[in-house]
Amino acid sequence: MLLPKRVKYRRQQRGRMKGKASRGNFVAYGEFGLMATEPAWITSNQIEAARVAINRCMKRGGNVWIKIFPDKPVTQKPAETRMGSGKGSPEYWVAVVKPGRVLFEVGGINEELAREALRLASYKLPCKTKIVAREAETENGGE
Repeated sequence: MLLPKRVKYRRQQRGRMKGKASRGNFVAYGEFGLMATEPAWITSNQIEAARVAINRCMKRGGNVWIKIFPDKPVTQKPAETRMGSGKGSPEYWVAVVKPGRVLFEVGGINEELAREALRLASYKLPCKTKIVAREAETENGGE
């Protein structure tokens, strides 16, 4: 499971997920990517489940890049606890994902296998996604 080694503050407010992704919104490393089309909190368990699904489909061939990291703590108060007495303790970690964010990238395998692996990974995620291919080098990557 992914989680930060250390953080400045143990508890965070929830925040909002408005707008589109301004960073991480194009395929940078591999040939194909899995892009979110709606906002969501993706937990570290869901990221790991999607990664395992991709690796199993690819049968240890090619490369996988995880482009998101869960750095937001989500707190919960214990069951059957009265109101008050402060905020709950951190239970799990989430990555805040906005529409347009590339979540996973794969490379080094053919298109048919890459699309199948990313399709299986999309079932493990709580948001709608689409599979995108790498664009021309001159558009985003090169300067």
